[in-house]
Amino acid sequence: MTQTLNISIVVPCFNEELVLPETTLRLTSLITSLVQRNIISPESGIVFIDDGSRDSTWHIISELSSEHECISGIKLSRNVGHQRALLAGLMSAKGDALISIDADLQDDLNVVEEMIQRHAQGSEIVYGVRRKRDSDTAFKRLTARGFYKVMRFLGADIIEDHADFRLMGRRSIEDLRNFKEFNLFLRGIVPLIGYPSSLVYYDRSERLAGISKYPLRKMIALAFDGLTSLSSIPLRLITYAGLILFLTSILLGAWAFSASVFTNKTIPGWASTVLPIYFIGGVQIFSIGIIGEYVSKIFNEVKQRPRFIISDTVGHHAKKTSKHERTEHVS
Repeated sequence: MTQTLNISIVVPCFNEELVLPETTLRLTSLITSLVQRNIISPESGIVFIDDGSRDSTWHIISELSSEHECISGIKLSRNVGHQRALLAGLMSAKGDALISIDADLQDDLNVVEEMIQRHAQGSEIVYGVRRKRDSDTAFKRLTARGFYKVMRFLGADIIEDHADFRLMGRRSIEDLRNFKEFNLFLRGIVPLIGYPSSLVYYDRSERLAGISKYPLRKMIALAFDGLTSLSSIPLRLITYAGLILFLTSILLGAWAFSASVFTNKTIPGWASTVLPIYFIGGVQIFSIGIIGEYVSKIFNEVKQRPRFIISDTVGHHAKKTSKHERTEHVS
């Protein structure tokens, strides 16, 4: 490489006081090693985003920033969720390329150097992909595989077994600003940017400390955001279901008529009343539920509220903004 890369490692944090000391130690060691080997620029650093934590996360980030020149922090005004917190970091961090990673460091830091090499070879976006899911429970493996299959069936361009561990060049970061969705699903949005990309594979480790910030409830909510944000096919499936229901009703009516005329084994009125009620009622409720999901997404989008608001920053790796420019709207 003729010029070393200035990178920032973007780390969303929510109640991560237990893991931050060890996370900082590992990340600063990585930065130091890469700088010493002239792989990245000495101006490279780490940006922690405090997503409205209720513990001492921001206090720790502020102290770490004063102790380490390479560490900066962004404090959001309230908890907005992992995807919006990550976006706040991506929109605010400086650098020729940004690497996003979770604070628990279950993703393998050893592949960061390979990510940088792939970027230098022409990949604008480099995705970190899990090599296997042996550490997951059987239920989580089953639901994860099912989710990816459904997303692909619905036409979404999504990287299987990739979460939010990735490198994005400055060009793709700037183009990401053009995606104004309130209902964020970055794992599906980033591939839409295009540009040359590549994959690096790694083995996921156990969490350093604390508990997962993605329980089943949040995982289901994220899956629904992904399904309804990236594809309109579920709405089309409702149309197909209505057509199938119409044809089935005709066949059912023909069967009930023939059974009543040519046999005496039917209970008068049962088939023609009970079966259509249950069948049509179930389809209607299910269809209304899907339509309701899309309507709720439209409701959130048309309000055009900011996806995050930055209340404070420390360090010099995060862009300094005035009070009136700290809402995500302006960026």
